[in-house]
Amino acid sequence: MTMPGSPAFAPQENAELLVMAPGQPPRGLPLPERPFTLGRAAGNELCYPDDAGLSRQHLVIERIGEDFVVRDLGSKNGTLVNGERLTGPHVLRSGDQISAGHLLIEFRAPLPDPLQRTVLFVEKTHSAPEESATVVSANLEAVLRQEKATPAGTKTVDALIRVGQELAGHRPLDELFPLILNLAIESVGASRGVLLTLEGANLVPRAAAGDNFRISTTVRDRVINKRESILVSDISLDLELAQRQSIVAQAVRSVMAAPLQTQENVIGLIYVDATDALNPFTRADLNLLTVMANVAAIRIEHARLVEVEQQERVMARELAQAAEIHTALLPAAPPEVPGWDLAAVNVPCRTVGGDYFDFIQGAFGKLLLVVGDVAGKGMSAALMMSGLQAYLRVLGENPEPLSRMVTRLNQLVATRCPSNRFITLFAALLDPETGELRYVNAGHNAALVIRRDGGQEWLSQGGVMLGPFPRFLYEENRLLLHEGDLLVLYSDGVSEATHAETEEEFGPDRLAAVFRDSPPGGGAELISRLMEALRQWCGPRGFEDDVTVLAARRTSREAAESARPWKEEAVLACNAQRY
Repeated sequence: MTMPGSPAFAPQENAELLVMAPGQPPRGLPLPERPFTLGRAAGNELCYPDDAGLSRQHLVIERIGEDFVVRDLGSKNGTLVNGERLTGPHVLRSGDQISAGHLLIEFRAPLPDPLQRTVLFVEKTHSAPEESATVVSANLEAVLRQEKATPAGTKTVDALIRVGQELAGHRPLDELFPLILNLAIESVGASRGVLLTLEGANLVPRAAAGDNFRISTTVRDRVINKRESILVSDISLDLELAQRQSIVAQAVRSVMAAPLQTQENVIGLIYVDATDALNPFTRADLNLLTVMANVAAIRIEHARLVEVEQQERVMARELAQAAEIHTALLPAAPPEVPGWDLAAVNVPCRTVGGDYFDFIQGAFGKLLLVVGDVAGKGMSAALMMSGLQAYLRVLGENPEPLSRMVTRLNQLVATRCPSNRFITLFAALLDPETGELRYVNAGHNAALVIRRDGGQEWLSQGGVMLGPFPRFLYEENRLLLHEGDLLVLYSDGVSEATHAETEEEFGPDRLAAVFRDSPPGGGAELISRLMEALRQWCGPRGFEDDVTVLAARRTSREAAESARPWKEEAVLACNAQRY
C-alpha cells in the first residue's frame, strides 16, 4: 500500500497498443494516463470512421490503479478479448488481443523485473512512538563523530576497511549494487537484505538477498525523509509488527534500515533483517550499517557519474555521425538552372535537426522546391526528416499534379508518423521556362513573393499538416514569376526567432523587410543578410529552433552567371556557421 507523497513503486509503465487494421502496417500507440477511446466518431483518441463494424463510441481503455482495463461502451457488434465476448471490465495483461470491428489490437506491457516483486511497504494501523526500548534511531553526522573516536582494530573499523577495499575498484552499477548489499549483510550478521534506490519519487529494488520483504512505511519514511537509520531490535515487542503474519511466518526478529546518503542527498536505502533471537542487531550494528551506507552511496554516485560520462561520449560520437548523415541528405549546392538564381541554407539548433529543404529536378524539366519542418528537434525529428526526403525523391520524379503528389505523400507519412508528431511542408513546382509556379502549402508558413517593383505577396492558401489526417485532399494554387521576382520559403525557426531581451518574435514582416530593403543581389547574398539579422536579433543565446531558408529569383542568364561566384561562397559560409 502506498502513502500519498511517499516513495513507492511505479505502476507498470511503457504499456502500448499494437493496432492492426486491414491494408495498413501495424501501428504502435503508447497508452496515456487519461481514458483512451476507440470508435468511428471523430472525438475518439483512435478513430476509424470507415470501419462499419465499429460503433461511434465502441470501447474505452483506462488506467485503474496500476492496471489497464478495457470496457465495451455498448457497441452494436460487441468487443472480443482473446476470442471471448466482453461483458464487463477486463484487466488487460501483456499479450491480450482485442477484436473490435475489423481491428485487431494487442495489449503490450513489459513484465516487471523480478526484483520489483520482492518488497511491499505496509502501513501502520496506529501511531507508534518515535523511540522505545525496541526502536532506536541514529543519524549519519552523530555516528561519524562517534566512529572517529573508536579505537583502531574494532569490528567497525575492520569492516569499514574491508568495505573501502572492496569498493575501491571500478565496477558497473549492476555489479556494485549486489556487492554493497552482500558486504552489509556480512558485516552486521544479517540473514537477508535488500538495497533500493530512489528513481524520481519511486523506490526501486536494485539487489536482494531473499524475497517477500515487508517494510513498514514508518521506517521507510523516517529513513528517506528524515535521513535517519532505524533499528527494531526485537519485533516481538513491537505490537504492530508482531501482528504481521507475513513477518511472523518468516521468523524475522530484528530489522535495520539505513539511508544511502551523500552529504545532504538521500539516494535510497539498505534494509536488513535477522532471524536469530539470541543475537539481535545492536546499536553498534546500526552505526556500522549507517557508515557503510554512506560509503556505498558515495561510491554509487561516482559510478553513476562514470556511466553518464561514458554515455555522453558515445552520444557525442553518434551525434557527430548523425550530423554528417543529416548534412549529406540535404543538397550540397543548388542546381544550375538557366535564368534562375537559387540558394538555400539550413542551420539546426542542435547537432541534428528536423528542418528539410530540397531542389528536385523532375519530369519535363520542372523543378520541385521544398521546405519542410518536422515537429520537434534532435535525433527523432532528423529520422522523420530522412523518411520525408526519401518519399519526396521518389514522388518528385513522377509527372503527376503537385496536389496529388502531396496527397500521396501525406498518406505515406501517416503510416509511419507517431501520434504526437507531424510535418509541415511547402512544395512548389516551378517551370523554369515560363516562370509558372504551382504550389501546395501543407500547414507550413506562408511563402513570400517579392515582385520586381517592390510589391510583396504571401502565399497563405493551403491545407493541413502531414500525418494526422491521412485522408485529406490537397489543392494546388498557381502564380507567375517574372524576371526580377523573388520567391522565399522558410521554416518557423525564422519567423518565431525570439529577441534576446524582449522575447519578441522576429516575425514575417521583418523577414520581408530584409529581402525588400536590401540592395540588389543574388539569393545567397540575401539569405546571408537575413542570417546576420537573425543572429543580431537572437543575441548570444542563439537559435532555439532549426532555421531553414530557400530563395529562388528569376533573372536573366547573364545575371545568373555573374552571381555564381558570390552564390557559392555565401552558401558555403552560411552552411558552415552555427548561430
